[in-house]
Amino acid sequence: MNVWLTQHSVAIKGAWQRLLASPLNTLLSLLVIGIALTLPAAGAVLLDNLRQAAAGVASTQQISVFLSPEASRKDATELESRLRQEVSGKVQFVAREEALKRLQETAGMAELVDSLPRNPLPDAFILEPRNAGPEALESLAKTLSAWPKVAHVQLDSAWIKRFDAFLRLGRLAVLLLAAAFAAALVAVTFNTIRLQILAQADEIEVAKLIGATDGFIRRPYYYFGALQGMLGGALAVLLVNGGVALLAEPVSHLATLYAASFRLHGLGLGQSALLLGIGALLGWLGAQLSVGLYLRQIEPK
Repeated sequence: MNVWLTQHSVAIKGAWQRLLASPLNTLLSLLVIGIALTLPAAGAVLLDNLRQAAAGVASTQQISVFLSPEASRKDATELESRLRQEVSGKVQFVAREEALKRLQETAGMAELVDSLPRNPLPDAFILEPRNAGPEALESLAKTLSAWPKVAHVQLDSAWIKRFDAFLRLGRLAVLLLAAAFAAALVAVTFNTIRLQILAQADEIEVAKLIGATDGFIRRPYYYFGALQGMLGGALAVLLVNGGVALLAEPVSHLATLYAASFRLHGLGLGQSALLLGIGALLGWLGAQLSVGLYLRQIEPK
């Protein structure tokens, strides 16, 4: 066990020494890896923020239930009782007199309302169901339309469907972008390790002649690739969270202008750790491909 730990600690130390031996090359590689991880990570953060912003709006999605003109106040009371029993959520009754008063208070409508011979507005209910999913809202609206004394049910859920479709498309685009940049990250690590192997080809061949195993030769490069990928992931976390910090205040101010409360959030601790792990995994994969290809090439025929 001690021998195993010693071998791995030596390999990790050697990987750090290789990273520090050429700081400019290391910095350039980290920038490439960091940017490659930043773009899909930023896209995922953007979609998550949009989803949360839309959830706040969708949670207050309303259904307007308009009663028929001949419906009496008794009918409205009975319908309200039934709505409170069968609809899970907030139910608000708007009397026709109150609706007319609100219309009269609207700019430019006072004279028009005064000229009306009678109140043309019906009694209505404003519903805010707990389940604000598009399918659930449409099903509820269809059910309410069949109730007696209900003249019209108004629901605008088309935007929710469009937004859900947009989010699905966005997630697919982020996945494709992540796959493309993951391949680029593996290629960068592959090429970096390849150059190091070629520079140390004589040492590797001597080590093979005196009995060094493939695992002994591979190990330092594996750690180098993993460390390089992990550091690139750390840079990506800094870039994403730094961008979110710069945009948080303007976005919050914009939301305030629209009478809303919203604040951008960046990568959390778990998401940051995941991004570091993905970077390390892709770096390790690039190192494995590079070292494996070289060892196969130098094997005796």
